[in-house]
Amino acid sequence: MSASSSGTKPVLCPICGKEAAEAYRPFCSKRCADIDLARWFTGSYAIGGREEDEGDGVTPPDRPQHNGNDDDEG
Repeated sequence: MSASSSGTKPVLCPICGKEAAEAYRPFCSKRCADIDLARWFTGSYAIGGREEDEGDGVTPPDRPQHNGNDDDEG
C-alpha cells in the first residue's frame, strides 16, 4: 500500500526526491542509499561539534578527572 492511498504524506528520498521504497527507507533505492553513505565517508556531510569536543585534553571544571585509585573510601 502506498502512502498516497492511505492518506498520509509520502516520504521522499533525500537524494533524488522520488517516493521512498520500504526496503531502502528513507531512500528510494540502493543507489540513493549508497550515494548518501558515500557522502558521509568523503566528509561531504559532517556533524558540527563544540570546541570541548575536539579533544584538547583539558578536563572541564564540572567533571573532575578520576585518578584511578579506588582506595579513597576508607
